Amino acid sequence: MEELIHWDFPRRRGHLSMPDPQRSNRLAGETSPYLLQHAHNPVDWYPWGPEALEEARRSDRPILLSIGYSACHWCHVMAHESFEDEATAEVMNRLFVNIKVDREERPDLDRIYQTVHQLLSRRGGGWPLTVCLNPHDLVPFFTGTYFPKEPRYGMPAFVSVLHHLAAFYAEHRGDLARNGQVLREALEAMGREGDGTLMPDAGLLARATQALRTSFDASHGGFGGAPKFPRTADLELLLRSDGEGVEMLRTTLDGMARGGIYDHLGGGFARYSVDERWEIPHFEKMLYDNGPLLELYARMAAQTGDPAYAVVATGTAEWVIREMQSPEGGYYAALDADSEGGEGRFYLWDRQEVQGLLSADEYLVFSLRYGLDGPPNFEGHWHLRVARSLEAVAAATGKGGDEVMRLLESARTRLRRVREQRVRPGRDDKVIAAWNGLMVRGMTVAGRLLGRADFMESADRALGFVRRTMDAGGRLMSVYRDGRARFDAYLDDHAFLLDAALEILQTRWSTDDLEWAVSLADRLLERFEDAEHGGFFFTAADHETLIQRPKPWMDESMPSGNGVAIRALIRLAGLTGESRYADAAERGLRAAHGAMARYPHAHCALMNAVREWLTPPPLVILRGGREALKQWCAKAREAAPEALVYAIPSDAVGLPSALAARMPGPGGPVAYVCRGRVCAAPTDSLGTLNEILSAG
Repeated sequence: MEELIHWDFPRRRGHLSMPDPQRSNRLAGETSPYLLQHAHNPVDWYPWGPEALEEARRSDRPILLSIGYSACHWCHVMAHESFEDEATAEVMNRLFVNIKVDREERPDLDRIYQTVHQLLSRRGGGWPLTVCLNPHDLVPFFTGTYFPKEPRYGMPAFVSVLHHLAAFYAEHRGDLARNGQVLREALEAMGREGDGTLMPDAGLLARATQALRTSFDASHGGFGGAPKFPRTADLELLLRSDGEGVEMLRTTLDGMARGGIYDHLGGGFARYSVDERWEIPHFEKMLYDNGPLLELYARMAAQTGDPAYAVVATGTAEWVIREMQSPEGGYYAALDADSEGGEGRFYLWDRQEVQGLLSADEYLVFSLRYGLDGPPNFEGHWHLRVARSLEAVAAATGKGGDEVMRLLESARTRLRRVREQRVRPGRDDKVIAAWNGLMVRGMTVAGRLLGRADFMESADRALGFVRRTMDAGGRLMSVYRDGRARFDAYLDDHAFLLDAALEILQTRWSTDDLEWAVSLADRLLERFEDAEHGGFFFTAADHETLIQRPKPWMDESMPSGNGVAIRALIRLAGLTGESRYADAAERGLRAAHGAMARYPHAHCALMNAVREWLTPPPLVILRGGREALKQWCAKAREAAPEALVYAIPSDAVGLPSALAARMPGPGGPVAYVCRGRVCAAPTDSLGTLNEILSAG
């Protein structure tokens, strides 16, 4: 929720064309759960499209654009207060053409108008995003976020804002045209800050890590104060950093695992914490957070041997499979923050309720572990977070460690079963290609590192669903729901799925999946690359013409699509031997240099790609019989955990020439090891492979 941008609106209302009284809300035919939540509002909502835009131009009324998503708490609040109110709707319908957008279906629109909001307000945006557009050029002349029905929070009433906006549009046409042109020029310049002559170097990586150190919260982990977000691209950079960086990562993952941002009964992470301690979350659970976090906890479990990380990773993956994977295989988008009209109600407990459900011994250890022996921490109720270590609980109760763990597990199981009988938060059951890419990657890594075949099978099913239902005729779609795949896919959809496909190929080889990955990469280069300046636009070359064609470098709620795409292209070039992918990656890194140099810590996905370019991990191609390759894979990963290992059976056909030339010998498997453009001699000896990889 953001404050109103204070424009000096005139007090008089100008004349506007009246809407057709026969029109009605037009959202009933949409597939978005968010739009369908508004299908019965008295507001005459349109989805974004030609009908709405033409009507706005015809009637010469400004467009009131409202952008949100189904799991957004403040979106629900504004809907209940204003959009369900007949008097407010009458004003909206009379003075505006009203367009409702699901930001998860149309991230292009959300990205553009959030950027405009930041330019106009000099502060971050959020949801719901409220934007007023000139209908003739779609350039905003006002932006804000949540507005209350009545004046409060230091903000004016929504209806008052509406009257001022309509009057401003009627009386300031010349100003709108001039200011719109200035805004368009500012948007056009974004993403083209550098001349492409400089390549990011190790010094830039060091600056990014140092900037993260400066904002690091040494007490609780994470960066900055409240509200606190996971910022997974930053954490991935620390994973591959020096000892201090890994300690920062460990402190952060430990803090999140102890805090209430993690669901201690059901698994999975909420979107962010409203406090700096990770204690009280904004309760919605988003797929896009949980995929990268699943991978990070699994990698830390493998890297440190600490079983606590494996517990969190396992709980998260099992929650996704149990609650977020469709019967057809795709992963759903989100769980709502609200249930029964209250934020977080599904997750909260009363002390007496818990006492009545558990045995005396279970309650004793559970209350100490999760803070029920202290005061309530959320609106008179208890939201679970780790208040004491297992050792402290054992010492306080005089029980052994194994008994404490057994009692806690039985208590959690009992409470989880009871919680399952509550009214559940709403689930946004659309399948988003990009978010599925993030979860497929996370589930694949977790399955490989934790030895969970069910996790890998889940990832296979999800990728198969996306390929089968969302990529028809060589054109990827972004969103699927109710049997309909819609909206041309964006940069993130292509980049995250390409990244995920390359990760799956390290777990089990499929030449068909490699061919699909190559197809995705080729479409990236053909339809999204900025051929003149380098890097990738967010929308394809034949996408609907909007007021900006963004080329996003910076990480936001998800890692930068440019950063993920560039790293994936580097990896694909190494695997296939196709230099055009490496060339595109280099062009992108050169184009991003200016933005990265100005704000290094805001571009950590790109920094991860820079690190891969400067110090590529070992690339290991194994060829041989399927059974023998299992042992060779395990040995290669043991010797070099950071290596990219592809085990290609000797009977695989249809391989690119660079892979087809690498054949097993008559005596068994052969290993081909490269670092960047330098390759060792092929070896058919496990001992020699170990020596090559250990030499690092």
